[in-house]
Amino acid sequence: MSSSSKPNVLVFFTDQQRWDSVGMHGNGLDVTPNFDRLARAGRFVPNSFTAQPVCGPARSMFQTGKYPTTTGCFRNDIPLPAGEKTLAHHFGAAGYHTAYIGKWHLASQEPVPRDQQGGYDYWLGANILEFTSFAYQTRLFDRDGEPHDLPGYRVDALTDAAIRHLAEPRDDPFFMFLSFLEPHHQNQDDSYPAPVGYEERLAKRATVYPPDLDTLKGNAKQHYHGYMGMIARLDEALGRIVDALISLGQLDNTIILFTSDHGCHFRTRNAEYKRSCHEASIRVPTLFHGPGFNDGTAISRICSLVDLPPTLLHAAGIEVPDDMQGTSLLAEKSGPDDMFVQISESQVARALRHGKWKYCISADHLDPFAHAGSDRYRESELYDLEADPGELNNLIAVPSHSDTRAMLAKRLVERMVEAGETAPRIDPAKPPQQAL
Repeated sequence: MSSSSKPNVLVFFTDQQRWDSVGMHGNGLDVTPNFDRLARAGRFVPNSFTAQPVCGPARSMFQTGKYPTTTGCFRNDIPLPAGEKTLAHHFGAAGYHTAYIGKWHLASQEPVPRDQQGGYDYWLGANILEFTSFAYQTRLFDRDGEPHDLPGYRVDALTDAAIRHLAEPRDDPFFMFLSFLEPHHQNQDDSYPAPVGYEERLAKRATVYPPDLDTLKGNAKQHYHGYMGMIARLDEALGRIVDALISLGQLDNTIILFTSDHGCHFRTRNAEYKRSCHEASIRVPTLFHGPGFNDGTAISRICSLVDLPPTLLHAAGIEVPDDMQGTSLLAEKSGPDDMFVQISESQVARALRHGKWKYCISADHLDPFAHAGSDRYRESELYDLEADPGELNNLIAVPSHSDTRAMLAKRLVERMVEAGETAPRIDPAKPPQQAL
């Protein structure tokens, strides 16, 4: 292992994990003791969100520090443009050994060709891991496209591969991106396959669903305990990574970032699990642990995935590129006090989370797979998050909130322009239909 004075950096990245699935956010199933312990010792980020609640666009944002409309990766199945700089390029230029293990979702084919592997030195991945593997059948590909079938539950297979690579002797510090599929559903049969016995064990406990799921139902009753069982195994994997770093003498010199690409609303908001403006889709669990972070205080400012790449570079002492569109959470000058969301595939939409308000606009006249944005939107949703944390009461057509809507629309347009979009026209919400 490296004896460098530079900190190692390890990103522990999950897929489709709701913010309220961890104990630090009040989940009572007690399946995330390792997350909770690291968050208390390091720096918990309670107000952490994705700025694009779908896999590929969120990952493009994390790799580049740019909004999906800037890179062009506004929906799934659009590869990163050739020449786009990723975290691997920036860490590699600073003398780091870079490694990627797991799901990528930013290439044009499977296996991922070398020129679409984001510049990582070591590669053991799959472009769309949910299509190359099942819970107990994991297939990843190396840099040359050769398949590797890994034994064990899929979370463990990736974790084993990561630990093996971490244990290899090297002189340089490492930047490792460990990208899991869990707790994403298994696409082929729309299931949440937890490790054997986990779902049953959790189902025996008193079932208390989050407010949105308890009211709106969706398919949470069918899938929630399997979902939480997958998260339990992820948390055990996090503990194993920490154990490995301790045994290698590297825990105190390794920055760990845990976060997710987006959340999961269990088919309560549209026909699937994400791609909406709601907290269940956009709010994610996030922590930092390691050098520069272990003071036990939360980072309370609101942030999104676009802020995490500059934060990692800043923490490692690497200059943040001017074209990154987020703000380091360690910067003396804090970023915006609200959060901007781009939404694709289910709709062409934009949203703003500002103070206690959630405001969303949608261009329903456009094909969301063909258009990254629009010059015209219509107001679609307004929620008071203090009075209505489950976002069950849409206030968008309530006349008494017209001033609030005007304020939020003005600010949302400002955020869109800051992200490189053209200022659109926003039409008022359609009035509710009158009873006949």
